[in-house]
Amino acid sequence: MIPTPHIEAKSKEEIAKTVLMPGDPLRAKFIADTFLEDVVQFNGVRNVLGYTGTYKGRRISVMASGMGMPSIGIYSYELYKFYEVENIIRIGSCGGYTADVNLYDVILAKDAWSESSFAKVQGGYTKDVIEGSKELNDKLKTYADELGIPMHVERIHSSDVFYRETSDEYKEIYSKHGCVAVEMEAFALFHNAKVLGKNAACLLTVSDNLATHEATTSEERQNAFTNMMKIALELAE
Repeated sequence: MIPTPHIEAKSKEEIAKTVLMPGDPLRAKFIADTFLEDVVQFNGVRNVLGYTGTYKGRRISVMASGMGMPSIGIYSYELYKFYEVENIIRIGSCGGYTADVNLYDVILAKDAWSESSFAKVQGGYTKDVIEGSKELNDKLKTYADELGIPMHVERIHSSDVFYRETSDEYKEIYSKHGCVAVEMEAFALFHNAKVLGKNAACLLTVSDNLATHEATTSEERQNAFTNMMKIALELAE
């Protein structure tokens, strides 16, 4: 089924086997414009921009996921299932749950805890923790070391809700489940990879911190998240 309902690429060859997936379409464009050569845009449906190019002479793609598990659930499934993508690395922002992570710190998700029903509804998975790919995580840890970029390797919280009425609930999630930060997509991505026999990883940059009340601006997030991008780009093949 190519093209798919949400990706207009007419051939599997238009998309590399490894795809970096930021949430924001403009961040996907920023990565393509800043880091890739010989860039070709393969998707513009719903302005969810996707590009394929080369990094250090090696092929890689970048495509936005949108916000939330339903959105990344659609795009990652179509990439894995119909375009035969093997590896998807989410690169996004997160909110810290503890003062142990600072603004702009890079976090590699060893696994994601969630109260979401996404995995149960999609494939009958009833646990509340899903691991990222050990193979990808090991490579990302090696690349971070080689680049001299410090990186936390921790459990994260994937939430369906951005605006919670109980704003202090993060304290219990941190103490009970060991989640050092929150985002909204990794649990669904990890589940799709598990169901389809593919690989998934999640690299995050801390954009705000609920414990310290620090925050970054949208412009700062656009321009200061390059460390996690450089780590992930080393996966180009």
